[in-house]
Amino acid sequence: MDKTVSVFKKNKFQEVRVGVREYKGNDLIDIRTWTMTQGAEEMVPTAKGVSINVTLLQELKKAISEVERALKENKMI
Repeated sequence: MDKTVSVFKKNKFQEVRVGVREYKGNDLIDIRTWTMTQGAEEMVPTAKGVSINVTLLQELKKAISEVERALKENKMI
């Protein structure tokens, strides 16, 4: 399956896309920066991102929760 499930702006020229994709028989969660290149009409993926096996979803969720907690503790959000 190749499916983008969430997109949000990173800055004026880039966005982050979160999705699920298959690569070489492995199901992956892909979090990647996409950018508008000069002369292009569509955004293209960059090398800046991470793909992790879907079996690591619980670890990813735990890490995001810990980041959120740390940001709150430091009054950053």
